[in-house]
Amino acid sequence: MNPLVATPLLLLASNLLMTAAWYGHLKHPGWPLWFAVLTAWGIAFFEYCLAVPANRIGYLSGAYTAQQLKVMQEVITMAVFAGFSVLYLGETLRWTYVAASLCLVAAVVFIFLPVD
Repeated sequence: MNPLVATPLLLLASNLLMTAAWYGHLKHPGWPLWFAVLTAWGIAFFEYCLAVPANRIGYLSGAYTAQQLKVMQEVITMAVFAGFSVLYLGETLRWTYVAASLCLVAAVVFIFLPVD
């Protein structure tokens, strides 16, 4: 698969897992802390199995710089978390979150601008 496509798809999948690992336990306040931590670590292992290849494929192929990968990952994280917080945690998406997300989208525009 083309690294320009594979990288963001792997980052999206890894962010879905990491969001579940970091925040999924919040719907289970009765879980002991040790169980929440071990569950999160178990999920995070699979997240790393996607994130590391995503970054290696994107960077080593020359498709993306490390800075582009980081900014892309942050925007994907914000988008995934917005959906997670609304659909899974039942929170309301506030305008401040949308404004912050738009600032990150602006960061993507800047990081992908040609420097020459």
